[in-house]
Parts: sequence; C-alpha cells; structure tokens
Amino acid sequence: MVLGRNEANKVIDSQQTEQRTQVRRAAFASAIGTTIEWYDFFLYNTAAALIFPQLFFPSSSAYAGALQSFATYAVGFAARPVGAAIFGYWGDRIGRKVTLVITLLLMGIASGIVGVLPGAATIGIAAPLILVALRLIQGIAIGGEWSGSVLLAMEWGDQRKRGLLGSFAQIGVPLGLVLGTGGMTLLSAVLSDDAFDSWGWRIPFLASLILVGVGLMIRLRIMETPMFASAVAKQRTSRKPVTDAIRHHWREILLSAGLRFSEQMPFYLFTSYVLVYVVAEHHYSKTFVLIAVLVAAALELALIPYFSHLSDRVGRKRVYLTGAVLTGLLAFPYFAVLKAGGYVPIFIVVVISLVVHAMQYGPQAALIGESFPTHLRYGGAGLGYQLASVFAGGPAPLLATWLLHVTGTPFSISVYIVLAAVITVLCVWRIADRSRSDITDDATYARRA
Repeated sequence: MVLGRNEANKVIDSQQTEQRTQVRRAAFASAIGTTIEWYDFFLYNTAAALIFPQLFFPSSSAYAGALQSFATYAVGFAARPVGAAIFGYWGDRIGRKVTLVITLLLMGIASGIVGVLPGAATIGIAAPLILVALRLIQGIAIGGEWSGSVLLAMEWGDQRKRGLLGSFAQIGVPLGLVLGTGGMTLLSAVLSDDAFDSWGWRIPFLASLILVGVGLMIRLRIMETPMFASAVAKQRTSRKPVTDAIRHHWREILLSAGLRFSEQMPFYLFTSYVLVYVVAEHHYSKTFVLIAVLVAAALELALIPYFSHLSDRVGRKRVYLTGAVLTGLLAFPYFAVLKAGGYVPIFIVVVISLVVHAMQYGPQAALIGESFPTHLRYGGAGLGYQLASVFAGGPAPLLATWLLHVTGTPFSISVYIVLAAVITVLCVWRIADRSRSDITDDATYARRA
C-alpha cells in the first residue's frame, strides 16, 4: 500500500515528534540519574570530612581519623574501574537502558544503609568495615553509571551537538553537589552541633531512597539509543566488549584517564578537602565553607552546558586545554588565599576553582565518548574515565592531608595540582579530536598509518 503525500508527511512528522520526545527524555534521564548518583556520593564525601572521623574512628587522633576517613573515601574510587568493567560489558551487550537501572538501584540502596549504620561506639569494628563495604558498592555503581548516562543523551540527539548533549550527564555532578551539600548545609545551620553530629547527618542519606524511586520511573520510560540499536541490528556488538576495548583501544583508554587528572584530582580538593583545611586552619564554621562550595556548584550548572556548547563550535580540545592550563595557574593562588584567610577571599577563590573545573568537565563527556566506536563505547569510555579515579580523584584528599602534615605548607598541595595539569595537557595534546567526525562510522576509528 502506497501512502499519499499527506499521510507520508504525517508519518514523518510523527516520527520527528517521537524523536524529539525521546531526546528530551534521554537528556533528562541522563541528568536525573547522575544527579541522584552524585548526590549520594557527595553526601558521603561531606560526611567523610565532617562526621565519619569521630563516628567510625573515635579512638584515633584528629590527623589519623582524617586519614582513615579519607581512606574509606578512596576505596570507592578504587572500585570504580571494576564497576566500569562489569557494567561496561553489559552496557555494550544488552544495552544502555537496563544497565543504568541496575546502577541506580545499587547506589541508592547502599546510601540508604549508610544512613542507618550505627557508629563504632555501638557495634565496634564492624561499623567501619561495613562502611568500607558500602563504599565499595557505591564505587562499583558509579563506575558503571557515568558512561551509560553520557551515551544515553549523546547517542540519541543531533550529532552536531554531542558536546552539549553529553554534558547533561555532567550536570548531575554539580546538581548532586548542590542537593547533597545543600542538605548538609541546611541541617548544620538549623540543628545544634550535637544534634547534627548524632543524627541530623543521616537524614539526607535516607532521603536518597525517594530520589531513586523518581529516577527509576524516568529511566524505565526511555527507549534504547538509536546508535546502539543500529549496532545490534547490524550484528556489530562484541561478545567480549571490554576485552576488545582494551585490546584495540588501550591508547584511548590511557589518554582518557590522563586527561582527567587536572579536572578530577583538584575537584575533590576544591569540594571536599577544603572543608577540612579551612575549618582546621581558621576555625570557620562548617556552614560557611559548605555555602561557598554550594554557590560554586550552582554556578557550574550554567557553566558546564555553556562550555560544552562552546566545544561544539570551536572543538573539544581547545576548550579543555584552556581549562587545564588555568587549573595549573590557579594552584598556588588558591592555597595562598586559603592560608591567609578572610571570609570574602576564601569565598571568591572557592567559586573560581569550580569555574576552571567546568571548562574541562563540560566537554569531557563527548571528548572521551567520541574516542570509542559504538559497540565498544560503554566499556571503553567507562574504563578510561574511571581509571583516573584510582590515581587522581581517590587519593587526592588522602595525599593532601599527608602532604600538609609532612611539609607543613599547603603549597606542597599546589605542586601536586600543577603536576596533574601537566599530565592532562600532554594527554589532551595526544588524543584525537573527533568533535566533527561521524562517530557512527567505524572508519572513523581505523588506525592511522
């Protein structure tokens, strides 16, 4: 049966409307999922700085307690590449959608249990051991979450806007930080110190279970991405996607990890370690530092899509390199201000620190995602992204605490940040810029002579 012109136009209009609807849903699902995941993760980060040393390591000195607390923090990062491998396999075998539902459930359940976990005074050594186990589960879930969320949006929409679309997953980080830190800030402001330390900090962890329910409803309504569906139809999926990604794209995996050093490592100093340093050095209130981080994160909500859109116009590497260089230049002034003190200067430098972070974090999703072909993209991008967690993000607060203790000066941490920026510049210089390439074409990923 041959359709008339009007009927054919109606069919085309209907298909275009459905396409636009799915793109909007995919972008929203990408953002809401990572928001929930990172809300849970940042709650833990804040609690690791302010609560956990006294609750789970009460017999330790202040320095040892901080080290032990940040060590449990680092465990979650070490688990991320494991999660990337596990869920990368399934994401490139059965699809993005189902895999993302599982990661969301894992993260939410682990955070809910943290919210009811008794301290060492009640159950002894079991308390920190269970805390570490829950942190491992969180790390595994986050390890599988990122690449799926990025691809959910990036593989659905206009390929000329991959930078902008991929940034919807990145928005989840500052939004999760706003919600998680905002919840902690509100509770620390309205509750007494004793009430906040004993039970108030648990409320945001338990509230994450409600957010997970909302996220699940949204993700269950999304269809599989057209790029992956096409790979399935053409029988282009791999039986061993993670193994094949490592075998054929090991260079891109390592470069993806390296380019994250000046983004990820300073970020966890700028949002987590700063809480410990400023409160200990100047005895400022927890609320002041939390509010500064909160305002900076809120600003990133606008800056991440802006710099991502800019990368669609001028190229990913140009925007990314600018952010990496500025991060290195900021390293010494940042700690000079923190050391000197003053409410206004500290507030300003905390905000500026996340501006340079946004310049990298926005375009990063597409820059890494575009480095791998569709049938290996979930695992390859996830491994590259999460491998940096082991060497950059996870150890950062732990090493910063140690460096300050050993050297007695915060400028040793500045040197640490500069070295990270140098690594990033070298890796970005070497990675291919595919911001204007056709990433549905396998020829795009053919080895250059």
